[in-house]
Amino acid sequence: MRHSPLHFLPPAPVLPASDARPPLQRCAEGADEPVPLRAPMPTALKGRGAVGAPQHRFASDTREWADDGWTAAVPDALEGGSPAAHKDADAEDAAWWQQAPQSVATQVHEERARSAIQKNDSPDIFFDHSVNPYRGCEHGCIYCYARPYHSYLNLSPGLDFETQLFAKTNIAQVLRAEISRPRYQRASLNIGSATDCYQPIERELGLTRQLIEVLCEAEHPFSLITKSSAVERDIDLLAAAARKNAAAVYITITSLDPQLTRLLEPRAAAPHRRLRTIRRLAEAGIPVGVSVAPHIPFLTEDMEEVLAAAREAGATTAFYTVLRLPWELNAVFQQWLQAHYPQRAARVMERVRDLHQISEADRLRGKSYDSQSFARMKGQGLWADLVRQRFRRACAQLGYGRERIEMDWRGFALWQARQVQTARQGTASAAPQPGQGSLF
Repeated sequence: MRHSPLHFLPPAPVLPASDARPPLQRCAEGADEPVPLRAPMPTALKGRGAVGAPQHRFASDTREWADDGWTAAVPDALEGGSPAAHKDADAEDAAWWQQAPQSVATQVHEERARSAIQKNDSPDIFFDHSVNPYRGCEHGCIYCYARPYHSYLNLSPGLDFETQLFAKTNIAQVLRAEISRPRYQRASLNIGSATDCYQPIERELGLTRQLIEVLCEAEHPFSLITKSSAVERDIDLLAAAARKNAAAVYITITSLDPQLTRLLEPRAAAPHRRLRTIRRLAEAGIPVGVSVAPHIPFLTEDMEEVLAAAREAGATTAFYTVLRLPWELNAVFQQWLQAHYPQRAARVMERVRDLHQISEADRLRGKSYDSQSFARMKGQGLWADLVRQRFRRACAQLGYGRERIEMDWRGFALWQARQVQTARQGTASAAPQPGQGSLF
């Protein structure tokens, strides 16, 4: 799908919420007692990660699926060969939820940013500042921790997150103004920490390239993280910055299994394509790291293979995180599990809760995530220690560096000094000239 950078669609209404409550009951023909209705099961959409659009936590109303009488339910009491049962079964087979799901189009909305740099005060994150040119992400990664942020836009963290996108069209101009201020305190800056800065709409809008151009002009060190091969378009800028020790790129590879990644990250680059991107970046002299994140128990169990393949392609550093399920993402991910891996869904969720050491009482309340600093990223307890040992041993055997890439700030310091001097000269030239005084 192509998106025009000159035309943005108006905000779209929130999609209907998927059913999250037990199905209603009614008396079927020939039955004395109410029988449970078979509510529609979540159905995956081609090219999308989420299988529904659950309501966000700020919604003032709730919606639930109910039978309106147009489609008969098939009670277990009537299943056995009676004409009425077969008639109801035929009716249900033709019901709307049995039909092939239709694709949901992507809509891009223009947003005028008032600020570009977001400050980070979390002690377990390796950067202090971040810039995100987009809200929402068309990659549709089902595990994305940024999904709940769409709730602040009155949109669903499910399908809306990957179909209702917001482009900050003036983000480069705002960033230039912010780093030009005399009081700007330099700090490590990352592009794309929330949503992927090289998602498909970047190919035409080019907001990420505009950000890189501003940072390269100011010689401001930066890093970026992506799972898209579109980063190769900007190798010219990244290589020039890397020669000044002012740029680093991290490529996320969740798994090498193409079938799994197509379900996890439906619109992201294939694993073999990301490995080729690592190779091209490394050959251009750009420091490249690999992010093996997130670790999902019983799904992404090829951590060692990912690290080996990335190292062979040219990656020099690596890190990982475990699956995090804050707010509405807990329900969105579990719905995806039921649609694609129903046989192992319960086992996956139990191990996720083990990684975060969720108590039995909290498990009964549906909690699956601990948001404490440090513990949220790597987990804690026995199972988290096993994952940590696997990662450290693989990195040691493959020769990955454990130190972060140090950036050179001398170029930016000179640029910032020139900006201050230019501003002072402009203020002096604009000062009023002395003249005859006024009596009023």
